[in-house]
Amino acid sequence: MGRARAPPNPTTNPKLTCRSASSLSSKPTSHSNPALPIALRVFLPQARDRLSAIARIMGASAAAGLHVVVERPCASSPGRMFKSRTAFWRINLKGASQGLANSSSIFSIRSPCERYPSKFCRVVTRALSGESEKRTAYGLPIDLRGKRAFIAGVADDNGYGWAIAKALAAAGAEILVGTWVPALNIFETSLRRGKFDESRRLPNGSLMHIAKVYPLDAVYDTPEDVPEDVKTNKRYAGSSNWTVKEVAESVKNDFGSIDILVHSLANAPEVTKPLLETSRRGYLAAISASSYSFVSLLQHFLPIMNPGGATVSLTYIASERTIPGYGGGMSSAKAALESDTGVLAFEAGRKGQIRVNTISAGPLGSRAAKAIGFIEKMIDYSYSNAPLQKELLADEVGNTAAFLVSPLASAVTGSVVYVDNGLNTMGLAIDSRSLATQN
Repeated sequence: MGRARAPPNPTTNPKLTCRSASSLSSKPTSHSNPALPIALRVFLPQARDRLSAIARIMGASAAAGLHVVVERPCASSPGRMFKSRTAFWRINLKGASQGLANSSSIFSIRSPCERYPSKFCRVVTRALSGESEKRTAYGLPIDLRGKRAFIAGVADDNGYGWAIAKALAAAGAEILVGTWVPALNIFETSLRRGKFDESRRLPNGSLMHIAKVYPLDAVYDTPEDVPEDVKTNKRYAGSSNWTVKEVAESVKNDFGSIDILVHSLANAPEVTKPLLETSRRGYLAAISASSYSFVSLLQHFLPIMNPGGATVSLTYIASERTIPGYGGGMSSAKAALESDTGVLAFEAGRKGQIRVNTISAGPLGSRAAKAIGFIEKMIDYSYSNAPLQKELLADEVGNTAAFLVSPLASAVTGSVVYVDNGLNTMGLAIDSRSLATQN
């Protein structure tokens, strides 16, 4: 057995340092010292050679850094050799194989110490990607990996429901959507032909994947509730199992459970009528489609929601402030939805540990919102009078929803969260003609 070579001098190599657990000033000693165990004198030179080989093999092509830690005794004299002072050699090998760029792994090199047990001899190589290090050290990410979300009310690619689905997908959630039956064929065809590909693009460059699209009409709870004229309507032909109860059962059969439930539904057949001109039938239809539909969805999906799950719905400031023209019972439906949010937060929280929140979003020029008739004026008014004078983006609502259903909001429930550039705080329209006259 030849004489072991001394380890490189850390003072001549800035990437090789010896740090003592008890003192940073301790100097490394030669491993040719006869007081060292045979295992150390044999193994340390071999380990150093292996690490040099790793550095050469893993080369200069890499995006990640390879950190090598060699733990050894760092003693200043043979008499203190067997004390528990431990030092580390740390070598940064810039460049690892591309396979290390997106993952973290730990490699162990077998040593003679396994045959000659010694608590002083251990070599561990850690390969940590720069991305992983940054993620560990900085930021507070929303992580929904392993979660499954059902978003009710997605029928195109420009509404809040779509934006929420994208945000949840970007955070790692699996996406299921429920689409109004009459719009199902057009939506699925557009999705299949790639018409939504640009709007499906996520921040990492990939396309949002929708695991399954379910036909849904949340106005009807069970098949028995569906009137004959709807059953025979050609717009419903070819679709089945689209009532709330049936959809919940289908999701259970297909996926077992969900973690997130999103309600992005609203409809009022007489929305353009003032409340004084709204019929009982029109008023109740608005409540049924825009408010009770959430109660029904949570009622039927709660049994398949995992504890710790969350729900989000969408409301509007007309629930508490008068918005002339937002008629047909829609303002009443939004007020009911917000009231139900608090009650359901208690009931679902106690029964299933489910959180219930709603987002009061500002006006957005979606296809559905255009049914109101003056959505562009509402957008202009918001831009002119909100504290933040900027366009409200659907993605901003989506990001808020992702936060509310994530563990970061684990103590938030029963809340109305405003995402409207602050318009809800205003009590005076600063673009009012009366103000202009006074000025």
